[in-house]
Amino acid sequence: MRMRLSFGETPTTRQRMKDMTTPIRAIPSLDPQTHVAHRLHGADRQWLETNCSVDLWIELLHALGREPLAVLGVTARLDFEGDQFTFFKLPPGEVEALTGVELCELSLYDELIPHLETQVARGRMPLIEVDAWHLPDTRGVSYGIEHSKTTIGVNLIDPRGKRVEYLHNAGCFAASGADFDAIFAKGVLFPYCEYAKLNAAPTLDLKREARALLRGHLERRPRANPVAAWAAALPAHAEHIAKGGEAAFHKYAFNTCRQLGANFELMADHLDWLDPAFAAAARDARALAGDAKVAQMKLARLLARRRMSEAASLAEPMIGTWERILAALERAA
Repeated sequence: MRMRLSFGETPTTRQRMKDMTTPIRAIPSLDPQTHVAHRLHGADRQWLETNCSVDLWIELLHALGREPLAVLGVTARLDFEGDQFTFFKLPPGEVEALTGVELCELSLYDELIPHLETQVARGRMPLIEVDAWHLPDTRGVSYGIEHSKTTIGVNLIDPRGKRVEYLHNAGCFAASGADFDAIFAKGVLFPYCEYAKLNAAPTLDLKREARALLRGHLERRPRANPVAAWAAALPAHAEHIAKGGEAAFHKYAFNTCRQLGANFELMADHLDWLDPAFAAAARDARALAGDAKVAQMKLARLLARRRMSEAASLAEPMIGTWERILAALERAA
């Protein structure tokens, strides 16, 4: 028996579809059992994970044999937004220009799962917001502990077998049974969903194009030092999050220390890949990433000891480092 698509078939789709008992993968070679994460998610990282969007794109491009290091020039634009550092994402236009992968919004107007099946069968990967409470790969952090919104890339969906294979954070994983039912349970509103069209990679001088994009990001970088702005806000922030206890601290640290540190660690890798001329900036970017990790640990101790007035000092070592990084980038770009 052949599967009939809910929203129309194309010759390409029909070729990919087998009988109903054989689930389809958007990227046929991507398997949770054999996937090896990109080195940007290696165990030696200062920040093993960045945020759900960037981590997903790193592994998606890696699974396609494209170069994630090419699309990280946006890290030059990280700013302090008053209550958090920029939740940095890869600009879709740059991802498409450099790698060929196009991001489109998926309008969900009917049953959720048939929409996802249709796109996967067409060789596209849906990127959908779900509740991390039901994702087994977040065991010990969110799984069965805390409701939090995150994005996964669906590579295989098998509603009959109640199994989904997905990209999330630093790897490729699977969920099944009750977890599958909970992830895709009907709600009052549809979740937000996009899909990645896995087009062929363009033929271009990748490093030359990435360098030109980096120059564009430098032109739009923050004019005021974002680390200094964070340092000024830290004492008041510390007073506030101390009232919320450990849970409040973890959320704050994710949106400040981690976004700052992970951003600059990725910048260092981008610069190392791009050109040895950026060696000084890359070295300082990696140092800033480490200092952000130290600041996170020290902030936890200050909150425990109720010494919130000292919080600004945690960011001060990074203020000058940011200035050196951006100056070195402007000289070398």
